[in-house]
Amino acid sequence: MFPSTQTLNSAFKGTQKPFIAASPAEKGAIELNSARYFYTCAAGGVLACGLTHYALTPLDMLKCRMQVNKSLYSGVFDGFKKVASAEGLKGLYLGGAPTLLGYSLQGMGKYGFYEYFKYLYGNAVGEEAAVKYKTLLYLSASASAEFIADVMLCPMEALKVKMQTSSTPFATSFLGGLRKIHAAEGINGFYKGLTPLWLRQIPYTMVKFATFETTVETIYKKILSKPKDQYGKTEQLGVTFAAGYFAGIFCAIVSHPADTLVSKLNNVAKAEGESTGALAVRILKDLGFAGVWTGLVPRIFMIGTLTGMQWFIYDSFKVATGLPTTGGAAPKKE
Repeated sequence: MFPSTQTLNSAFKGTQKPFIAASPAEKGAIELNSARYFYTCAAGGVLACGLTHYALTPLDMLKCRMQVNKSLYSGVFDGFKKVASAEGLKGLYLGGAPTLLGYSLQGMGKYGFYEYFKYLYGNAVGEEAAVKYKTLLYLSASASAEFIADVMLCPMEALKVKMQTSSTPFATSFLGGLRKIHAAEGINGFYKGLTPLWLRQIPYTMVKFATFETTVETIYKKILSKPKDQYGKTEQLGVTFAAGYFAGIFCAIVSHPADTLVSKLNNVAKAEGESTGALAVRILKDLGFAGVWTGLVPRIFMIGTLTGMQWFIYDSFKVATGLPTTGGAAPKKE
């Protein structure tokens, strides 16, 4: 999936030094910005996104249902009570299988390609420009990564939303749900929400990564008294979680209107001859300004917790494999 470090460096030979040079690796260690490094980051992304999204399936399910029918529950706790009473724990984890698979795939693309594009774009513009405009580097790398990651996520997101928001059980099994969507709508049924998903996830991820990187750097420079490398890994992971949670709050606000639209698109049937774009416009008109913000409070709690835990799991995995935690230090000049 990712080119080797030698391939990347040869592509830029005679132009400038790499933005983050591949470090000399000890025997058996993972060399920074090598193909193995990018694959390791992708594996960390699988764990970070798949596990956290699955764990928060009950909250996500209630959020989706409230977006589709805002009068269904009076609030989050009312929703938990009603679902648990009527359907038990199984009901709270409705849509868990496509959530786990879909967001594992998305995490693989999101984190792996973010590290790859950050390295690639940094080399393309040169070390001086990459350091000077590092926030633009974070934004462009994360947007590129999420564009790919959403193509991997979209089919599972379509199934998840249908399972969680249908008034009657959508399907009796995961494979049955996939077959039902394909039989009714073909491949388009899995990807009709892709554009709204991009509108939701790309701004979300740009805010998530840029805010996280900036917050980590700010914590070490302005709040803590020592450089990052003078703190232990446990302390660094504490900074990771705090910065991740802070970034998550902004992510939830930026991406919420598009999130509401995705939920409605996968729940509302098209009129005869109606395009996906026309359906989206009709839904937005019906919702109005206030309607697109339905479910924001539970989503802020969900996304803040989710983002904080994702970064914590991701960086913990990196530490376990011998890699440094993310952010907090400017690239070193050679």
